[in-house]
Amino acid sequence: MIVGISFVVFMVLGMPIGFALGVAGVIGLYDMGGGMFLAQGPSKVFNGLNVFPFLAMPFFILAGEIMNHIGITSRLVKFAQALVGHFRGGLAHTNMLASVFFAGLTGAATADAAAFGKTLVPAMVERGYRRDYACAVTAAGSIIGPTIPPSGLMVVYGSLMGVSIGGLFAAGILPGLMICLICMTVIAVTARSKNLPKNERRANLMEIWVIFKSSITALIMPLIILGGILGGIVTPTEAASVAVAYALFIGVFVYRALTFTDFFRMLIRTARVTGVIFVIIAFASILGWWLSFNRIPQEVASLVLSLSSDPYMVIFMIVALLLMIGMVMDINAILIILAPVLVPLTAQIGMDPIHAGIIFVLALNISLMTPPVGACLFVLSSVTGEKLEKIAAQLWPFLLAELGVLFLFAFWSDLALLVPRLLGFR
Repeated sequence: MIVGISFVVFMVLGMPIGFALGVAGVIGLYDMGGGMFLAQGPSKVFNGLNVFPFLAMPFFILAGEIMNHIGITSRLVKFAQALVGHFRGGLAHTNMLASVFFAGLTGAATADAAAFGKTLVPAMVERGYRRDYACAVTAAGSIIGPTIPPSGLMVVYGSLMGVSIGGLFAAGILPGLMICLICMTVIAVTARSKNLPKNERRANLMEIWVIFKSSITALIMPLIILGGILGGIVTPTEAASVAVAYALFIGVFVYRALTFTDFFRMLIRTARVTGVIFVIIAFASILGWWLSFNRIPQEVASLVLSLSSDPYMVIFMIVALLLMIGMVMDINAILIILAPVLVPLTAQIGMDPIHAGIIFVLALNISLMTPPVGACLFVLSSVTGEKLEKIAAQLWPFLLAELGVLFLFAFWSDLALLVPRLLGFR
């Protein structure tokens, strides 16, 4: 009890979540046995980060930084617009489709939100879209990035829980595409009532081909990453390293848009982003060990199963818990703390670990666009100057649609495992 209270108090006082986790964990160790258990702290911090697949995260982040800097974003947007820009609400559809293309470059929702908040949102406003609606569309599409691989959350989950990262990547493809499709459906259904504009004419095949050729260098990267991992040629970490090498080659020799100074600044930004995530992982490891030592996962499983033994009800409670906590807490910390607690519960109801992983990833990604602490909302509000509450008011149709996708994959295991089975991961 004292550990939970101390963590909440530190968070309310404004302590960064990584350090709040660390201090709460240290308090837990001291409460268990004084100095003898405190001596375990440093080794738990080290072991929490001494996981080889974690190296994939900074490489994926750096590859995304490079590809974004050399102008790949604008090329992908133009290609998406050539395909769907002629529909009513064309730029909104373009936003969604571009999020699918961009997903293979960064794997981070906030990076997608920032990139499109600076480019597509102003373009949409200039064409007659309301700014709050343009921000809402961008927020809804931003979670496609960390759902379609590569995904930082999948790397963390797979590394912590001993689940195939390649299998998780395969499982993320279908829900990511379905989120795009359902959000485009929402745009199409509401386009006339919102009087959304459209292009005056449709791009012909020659124009689409020309734009496709200019975008092909960006579209190849996801094929390199996914093809290498799903084909069993490279590990996720090796694929991320190859992606960085490819991005550097394109930036220096093809587009000639990358200098040493630019690269140095990207390294600094990558180190900052990675550092924040790794501090959370490292200090959460202490708390995670405390939870395991005190058999908290087993107690939680027993409590939940005492309420209901119906697998669908258990899944519903897990998803509801993830969504509620995701509204007020960093998703990486949630994953590190709750996965060891809840995954044993999913095992008791016979759920496949890849299926459980995709539920965690989808639920936590959706929480990135829910107030009051939705990271994507804050990023878009900061980049565009739009009020957060106005963005949230325009977001609810997309949120409901994406929740529908989440529960569809949560309750239909065959659909969630369709692609992993086709690719031989199950």
